[in-house]
Amino acid sequence: MSLLRRTLGAFPGARRLRMAGLAVLLALAGCTRSEPRADLVMINGPDPETLDPALVTSLEGLRVVAGLFEGLARNDPVTAAPVPGLARSWEISPDGRVYTFHLRDNLFWGAGEPITAEDVVYSWRRVLDPQTASEYAGQLFYVKNGEDYNSGKIKDPSQVGVRALDAHTVQVELNQPTAFFLDLCAFQTLSVVPRQVIGKYGEDWMRARPLPSSGPYVLDFWRLNDKIRLRKNPFYWDAANTKCGVADYLCLSAPNTALNLYETGQADIIWDHDFLPNELMDVLSQRPDFHSFHYLGTYFIRCNTTRPPFSDARVRKALALTIDKRRLVDKFLRGGQPVANHLVPDGTAHYGSVSGLAYNPALARQLLAEAGYPGGKGFPAFSYLFAAVGGGGVNQKIGVELQQMWEEQLGIHAGLQQMEKSVYIAAQNRLDYDLTSGDWVGDYDDPNTFLDLFRSDNGNNRTGWKDARYDALMREANRQTDLARRAALLQQAERRLVIDEMPIIPLYFFVGLTYYDAAKIKGIYPNILDDHPLNAIWKVK
Repeated sequence: MSLLRRTLGAFPGARRLRMAGLAVLLALAGCTRSEPRADLVMINGPDPETLDPALVTSLEGLRVVAGLFEGLARNDPVTAAPVPGLARSWEISPDGRVYTFHLRDNLFWGAGEPITAEDVVYSWRRVLDPQTASEYAGQLFYVKNGEDYNSGKIKDPSQVGVRALDAHTVQVELNQPTAFFLDLCAFQTLSVVPRQVIGKYGEDWMRARPLPSSGPYVLDFWRLNDKIRLRKNPFYWDAANTKCGVADYLCLSAPNTALNLYETGQADIIWDHDFLPNELMDVLSQRPDFHSFHYLGTYFIRCNTTRPPFSDARVRKALALTIDKRRLVDKFLRGGQPVANHLVPDGTAHYGSVSGLAYNPALARQLLAEAGYPGGKGFPAFSYLFAAVGGGGVNQKIGVELQQMWEEQLGIHAGLQQMEKSVYIAAQNRLDYDLTSGDWVGDYDDPNTFLDLFRSDNGNNRTGWKDARYDALMREANRQTDLARRAALLQQAERRLVIDEMPIIPLYFFVGLTYYDAAKIKGIYPNILDDHPLNAIWKVK
């Protein structure tokens, strides 16, 4: 009998949980019994919203997209630093504004179809095209005229500072030196996509079969509420070093089902703490196949600053000052997560955050009274929105605890609203909420990946907050070549975000929690981005 089975047997209600999970397991097995097992099976979370690199935003989708499509650079599996991808090398001009990328000679979409510099240019322009509506288009605003083309000020895409010098050479001109530009080149949004297929099928291009890939894998199939299967791409430039032949990403979010699939050998890896039963974390964390590490991720509350009374910074601060964050972490998470009074996680390269507001209910009541709601009198009905994911219903439990804290300390009542994740994100995008849970995992190791999020024009802002001073500080910071001067400007921006204005309320920083047997699964390395390229992972036979 395994340790987990003994643990479950001792846990109240464990038999019901185990049987419910096994019922789902049998259902899944019944659906796929005729399929050979993949070489590697991973619990990945809910179905992604898309696998289009220009449109994907969820962690679940980004993991899969990283296997299908590659950019000029890719992330090193050990350090997560950018290393050559489709580009074999590059040069940077002395002023740091012009990058010249040299593509590899052995790049192919398929049998005899070369990947060229024009494919790179097309892919980047497509992200910036306002018709694409990419939420990550801002990653290319550092390119000359990228922002103006995306906003419609410039209509001619050829004016964007990316061009093909020849079939194997791409030149990129930036607005100013950008310390993290190579990191952006390794991010999924800047991956190279098949322009011929997109030109033929338009928005339905992901349905094309076979679907050409620029990355180490091709899409075998995607069955909703079941799995996404990837198969090794024989035309990938580094196919000889692609370790895993066939990989399955299981699309589910029930922690007990996930753990049962893992325990019965139907899954090899559980990514993310959201898919582990929270009530068992104290015991699970003692097992040798439990892996914990710090990485760049923050959990916070978004405030809809377009809706009164949350349009008043005093109200937002009052909400923040009454949250006992240590109580939330210790009571519901149990994974060693540090509490957060600022947005940018500690340990981010070339940066040290300002310290935000601490727990102070007395000051909170004073601010609420100043805003016109003494003792909570007259405060309108409002709701707290959260996604229906999370180990042991953590998002809901945090919501209930916040509801209690605000009622006890401020005399105001928050209704709770739960939505399936894709609907929840859509509601955030429409600003159809009062307060909502939020989180962000760093796309690269630089404070900009967090702070740029709340610029007025960032599609992932989702708070309605627009602050000209914040935008100006961010622009000025990213013009700097002096790292100390840049960090000082970014600190001023973060101060506006987490002290002066507070469109968000940071709660805690993430800790990476994954489940796999290190004696059987190789190629996974803890790094600050929690980035683990699929082509570097393999299972010992």
